[in-house]
Amino acid sequence: MQQTRYGRLCLRVLSFSCLLLLLPSFLGSVGAYKNYTVGDSLGWYDATMKSNVNYQKWADGKNFSLGDFLIFNTDSNHSVVRTYNITTYRLCDYDNSVDNDTVQWAYTNPSNTLTQAVTWAVPLLKEGPTFFFSGDDDGEQCQNGQHFKIAVSHGKGLPDSLKDPSDQAPAPNAADYGSTPDTVVPFDFNNPHEQDTDVKKDSGSISLHVKNLDMKLNGILLLLGILYMF
Repeated sequence: MQQTRYGRLCLRVLSFSCLLLLLPSFLGSVGAYKNYTVGDSLGWYDATMKSNVNYQKWADGKNFSLGDFLIFNTDSNHSVVRTYNITTYRLCDYDNSVDNDTVQWAYTNPSNTLTQAVTWAVPLLKEGPTFFFSGDDDGEQCQNGQHFKIAVSHGKGLPDSLKDPSDQAPAPNAADYGSTPDTVVPFDFNNPHEQDTDVKKDSGSISLHVKNLDMKLNGILLLLGILYMF
């Protein structure tokens, strides 16, 4: 009888230990939005200034999601262009971009002789392929290695602070169909630091991230059931 009680006690201790091991993994999977410093310590420069830059290599292998920010540490003579247009990206040409899917962060009056440190915080607002390059010097900086592309996943979705206000506005009444509301495109944002904002996902999409959470929850519930059976 004493051995049976001892065995049950050991089983409870083992189950509880497994539960403690799973909890950090579960909690860590519900990750906050992230900031990525482009190029790490090298910053955001073309190969004429930093000969060992390889921004595509830096980007490969990273998991970028909606709501994350890319931090570009550079100077006033280098800009950041974010585009969803692959032709604009391949041509390294911001000035001739015709669509509204390209935005540039640039210093007002760049100078080759007098530069100053600049940091641009660029949000990831659209799921899918996103392209970045420097649009200064008529595309020469881009042609000299200052460019890269990434794939943005849905993740937690956009936080409310980054959503287009027009997307959150209520649907107009039938009487209002005669007028088209202005679309406000977000441009300047403050980068988040470990935000915990709850974001609603699209009802029609079920991501792999959600499936992993379900599996971990089921594992925890199973362990709890085993723990209280004995």
